[in-house]
Amino acid sequence: MVAQIDMEYLRHRPGRLWSRLISYAMFEGRPLTTRGQWINPILFRLFALQSRLPRLKKVSAPIFILGTGRSGTTILGVVMSMHRDISFLNEPKAIWAYLRPDEDLIGSYHRGKARYRLDAEDATRDVTSKIERIYGFYLRITGGRRVLDKYPELIFRIPFLLKIFPDAKFIFLSRNGWDTCASITQWSSRLGVTAHGETHDWWGVNGRKWNLLVDQIISEHPDLSLHLDEIRTFSDQRARAATEWIVTMREGLRLLQQHPASVIHISYEKLCADPTRVLSEICQFTGLEPDEVFLQFARQKLSPPRPHLPFALPEIIEEPFRNTINSLEIRH
Repeated sequence: MVAQIDMEYLRHRPGRLWSRLISYAMFEGRPLTTRGQWINPILFRLFALQSRLPRLKKVSAPIFILGTGRSGTTILGVVMSMHRDISFLNEPKAIWAYLRPDEDLIGSYHRGKARYRLDAEDATRDVTSKIERIYGFYLRITGGRRVLDKYPELIFRIPFLLKIFPDAKFIFLSRNGWDTCASITQWSSRLGVTAHGETHDWWGVNGRKWNLLVDQIISEHPDLSLHLDEIRTFSDQRARAATEWIVTMREGLRLLQQHPASVIHISYEKLCADPTRVLSEICQFTGLEPDEVFLQFARQKLSPPRPHLPFALPEIIEEPFRNTINSLEIRH
């Protein structure tokens, strides 16, 4: 399925086809575990051209979908892309790697040093000017009014994004931890590859993303940093996924306290159980106008997920994992 387009998508709003194909072909890039990576150098040249053009359209209140991967972020982005005002970018990490080579956690586009966190001072005038022009070009050729950028790891870069777009809105999507970890494990087993003597999977090139997560994020958490050396040696996919889920969910809960006017928390399970109500809340929060076609599509596309049974976790992360589940349940 190219660009998340299927017949149901086309039946509801055929005009969305152009926007999704342009997004996929010209902006989203091809990460390590996908085919067609030959196109990435071409895209970087296009980004360089777009960043030198005059701003073709003002970028107002872009929307970002954040959280842990495999938490329903893609399906939420696809559903929201059906809204008449939205142009949807599905993990356009190539754009952000063009702007800041040190943001590439996976190693899809750059292999130098990388940083999980980007702060307000990292949003230089040059970066701000370029992303405004690239997003503006994107809105002009897709005919959208609002950019929707789904890139879960941006949850660790909110000060950076707010410096660029003070009016940005963030959707923090959470999914049951057991289900998320099971999905990450299945994804890595299914799509992980060995290429040129390297392992390319959920954790990047030879575990690059995992090592960065341990050194830069897990080390910030007092209860986890006590066991940093042991956590660093985790090789089990579920244990790694559970650790990533803990620190990402904690980050989201912290952002809700720090930026209540900019961040909304959405439960994936509640989204699937009652899409009309939850998407109406999202529209009200983000300032999107009601759109019945968008809601009809959501009702047909979303269904309650099949839950996964709990599994054994290393003792040092089991209590933090269960406490995080409880913290999210309290929020809802």
